[in-house]
Amino acid sequence: MRKLALNDDILLKVEKPARYIGNEVNSVNKDSSKVDIRFAMCFPDVYEIGMSHLGIQILYNMLNQREDVWCERVYSPWIDLDKILREENIPLFALESQDPVKQFDFLGITIQYEMCYTNILQILDLSQIPIHSEDRTWEYPIVIGGGPCTYNPEPLAEFFDLFYIGEGETVYDELLDLYKTCRAEGTSREEFLQRAACIEGIYAPGLYEASYHKDGTLKSFVPRIPGIPTKIKKQVFMDVTNASYPMAPIVPFIKATQDRVVLEIQRGCIRGCRFCQAGMLYRPTRERDVETLKEYARTMLKNTGHEEISLSSLSSSDYSELKELVNFLIEEFQGEGINISLPSLRIDAFSLDVMSKVQDIKKSSLTFAPEAGSQRLRDVINKGLTEESILEGAGQAFEGGWSKVKLYFMLGLPTEADEDMKGIAVLSDKIARKYYEIPKEERHGKCQITASSSFFVPKPFTPFQWASMCSNEEYIRRAYVVKHAFQEQLNKKSLKYNWHDADVTVLEGVFARGDRRVGKVIEEAYRLGCLYDSWTETFSNEKWIEAFCNTKTDIGFYTTRKRDLDELFPWDFIDIGVSRNFLKKEWERAKHGRITPNCRRGCSGCGAAQFGGGVCYEGAN
Repeated sequence: MRKLALNDDILLKVEKPARYIGNEVNSVNKDSSKVDIRFAMCFPDVYEIGMSHLGIQILYNMLNQREDVWCERVYSPWIDLDKILREENIPLFALESQDPVKQFDFLGITIQYEMCYTNILQILDLSQIPIHSEDRTWEYPIVIGGGPCTYNPEPLAEFFDLFYIGEGETVYDELLDLYKTCRAEGTSREEFLQRAACIEGIYAPGLYEASYHKDGTLKSFVPRIPGIPTKIKKQVFMDVTNASYPMAPIVPFIKATQDRVVLEIQRGCIRGCRFCQAGMLYRPTRERDVETLKEYARTMLKNTGHEEISLSSLSSSDYSELKELVNFLIEEFQGEGINISLPSLRIDAFSLDVMSKVQDIKKSSLTFAPEAGSQRLRDVINKGLTEESILEGAGQAFEGGWSKVKLYFMLGLPTEADEDMKGIAVLSDKIARKYYEIPKEERHGKCQITASSSFFVPKPFTPFQWASMCSNEEYIRRAYVVKHAFQEQLNKKSLKYNWHDADVTVLEGVFARGDRRVGKVIEEAYRLGCLYDSWTETFSNEKWIEAFCNTKTDIGFYTTRKRDLDELFPWDFIDIGVSRNFLKKEWERAKHGRITPNCRRGCSGCGAAQFGGGVCYEGAN
């Protein structure tokens, strides 16, 4: 019988003790004496959020299919348990075996968003693993990072031994086999890292060095020793239909953020929105076979007991077999109380018809993401959405019985002017007017239009990577321009407006485009007590400002500074398939408000066709 790492007295002192006990339905338990490699897979946030992440479930399933590997899970302990672990000197442990993470061969950390960076240091610290890679020996696990933030890993470079750039299905087996060979041969940890760095897609940051110009910009970024690649090529798994997929995903003991079966219907996106990093990183678009997805749905619902199934994609409406798949799900599970969730849909007649069948219209709201308040600015960002189509979709929705609409916008986009900001309120009001055009006797309750704006963060490998951010004060000014515009609208009683935290946005911008020098800021902020920075109740902007001051780091250098087209960026050593020349052309097109057709309408020559498949490849021919 397993012995829990925490006794009953401790578990009774913490909120939600089920976060830490493991042994859930479909979790994998093995005999540790019969495996060669123990892999701790970490999501650096609380259990409920980490358990909702599909990527972790995919890797967990894939690695555990190997008889010589036991992959377990670890999440960030909430602040109550964090305090107890420190006071009692209890090392952080994995859920399945309850063994200390420091005893494992690998600690894999998925890095999904920038505001989890101090939590990564928490994981290392509580695991009693040296925070800096250079201080680790074979006594400690190899710390490897993956996920979207690894496309600029430099702010975290000194904390990781390796980064995996790309999709996990491609070279993890090669890396693990190399590890077994090196341990059997008795090689040094340094030699293992050097040999790992020669595997395509693996980046060993300690083997590279950066130099800087007097103005602080990056001068060079090169390997320290011969034979190490100068470019790291993103790994892409083209045959997504036959990729490893968790047919029996773990069922959490407590409600997760997304407590449902998730069907990944495709990877990538054909749209080419210029602000969207995921749309560039995950090219080319690759679809899963619809018949395979039908079988996945049956099997996963049976193996989990979940009562909801969600279709996962950056743009579900662009999946070519969506109509067949959705109709199958509706018919197959009719009368079984299975809800169907359809995120990332473009609002059109088909989508509304489907949603009317799977949602309680009286309780649910529809979501539109116009992103910008004017057509001019939507063309700048290449949104591919006209005001006419937005209003037409809203009108159809209201006629179909909906009365609540959520609208998502961004403030601070390149070339944005006050008129574009005010346009957010004007567009919201036009949508409300569509509701009141319906005869009163045919309306369904009070109209509610809720508009929310986040603040724009330029991300690496997007056409907007050259763009300047706004200052904290300027973001707030723009939010108030929008707020006042809402108060001037005819239907203001039906309209509501709110906006994101500007302090968090500025930090996200620093981390998104930061270089290695930002690592000292993250470490200092952690020392000052920063943790769970994406959580409103624990975020402390004052401590972060203190960390920047203590390390003499200029926030504006990473956020508001203008960048030249030929500036060397900290992430330029990574090859994602999309060329820098394409991104430059898109940046120029953006400044002139010229749109670029989506991948199905014709290949725009981004470079992703080199992978030899997907929608992109079809367009290239």
